[in-house]
Amino acid sequence: MSEETYYEYGTAGERWDRAQLFFEAKEYGTAVRILRGLVAEHPDQTAQRLLLARAYYHSAQLSRAEEELRTVLERDPVEHYARLMLGRTLERQGRAADAAPHLRMAAAMAGELPE
Repeated sequence: MSEETYYEYGTAGERWDRAQLFFEAKEYGTAVRILRGLVAEHPDQTAQRLLLARAYYHSAQLSRAEEELRTVLERDPVEHYARLMLGRTLERQGRAADAAPHLRMAAAMAGELPE
């Protein structure tokens, strides 16, 4: 008999809903636990991977956030939000020079023109 934890219980849709609730409640560590399983099961789902990256970011797991965001961008280089988040994640790590091109590209994608 397999032992299911609360984090693994239910359908993928139920776990996705639960992960979003924990994220919205700022329970980022719990959201990460649920989302890691979902991303492992459905690695091509961008929304799940982006929320996992956001949960990592908000729980100060910046290298993990960066890894998830780079994975999203490898598959979809014009994913605007992932580009913006990667720039912010790099900035928060004190890597402003690495962040700048991502932030410029995200601004251009959003139609923001430099003044």
